[in-house]
Amino acid sequence: MSVATPASQNGSLDALGNGGEALIGMAVLGKTAAALALVIVIILICTALLKRWSNHTTRHGAHLRVVGSTAVGNRERIVIVEVEDTWLVVGVGGGRITKLHERPAPEAPPATASTPPSSGFSRRLSKALAAGRRRDSSAPTEPHHTP
Repeated sequence: MSVATPASQNGSLDALGNGGEALIGMAVLGKTAAALALVIVIILICTALLKRWSNHTTRHGAHLRVVGSTAVGNRERIVIVEVEDTWLVVGVGGGRITKLHERPAPEAPPATASTPPSSGFSRRLSKALAAGRRRDSSAPTEPHHTP
């Protein structure tokens, strides 16, 4: 039978105490991680529910449709907006929107050009390139011999 001295007993108790503190620290860390995971899951569930719920509500801009727009400056645009049976011509720029004109919407939708009209320059360029190709293909293929 061995008899432990009081100094050795205190050392073993201190070792057990330090191990216990490490276990308590790990338990606190685990609880914190679990709480963080729970918060993240709640956020994800709320996001999914809000997305699903927002699809059932009507959109605020459901009665608006942009018919056309064109830039008149770096930050300014002229926009035609259809609101129910009315077309509004508005100027947009510099953080302001100004109504320029109002008219009833036409019965038929506006005709859109399927192919943009070609400019005179592009037509002339394509003819010149085609003529150049024909000229190159009709030239003799024999190399020139210099005397």
